[in-house]
Amino acid sequence: MARQIAIAKVGDIPLGEGRAFPVGDCMIAVFNDNGEFFAIDDFCPHQGASLACGYLQDGAVSCPWHAWRFSIRNGAWLDNPKIKVDSYPVTIDGENLLVELP
Repeated sequence: MARQIAIAKVGDIPLGEGRAFPVGDCMIAVFNDNGEFFAIDDFCPHQGASLACGYLQDGAVSCPWHAWRFSIRNGAWLDNPKIKVDSYPVTIDGENLLVELP
């Protein structure tokens, strides 16, 4: 059963950037793309860099280590969409960002 977790406040993530937040045993990257919020696993599957530290442009984040680009909407690696990181729905409740986890 899915559950929603308050992960951050809307103002915690500047426009055009991402931030990583611990949730249980995971790190989740949350991005603010023009006022819309998206969440994916924080770690790049290539060598484990934090995707939240990457460059955000046109709905994609580039891994800061080797520039692998991932969709912040669905977690797909843009060079080979068969490879993905998990993505999570985000909702806003007042000033709280809620991430839906399985």
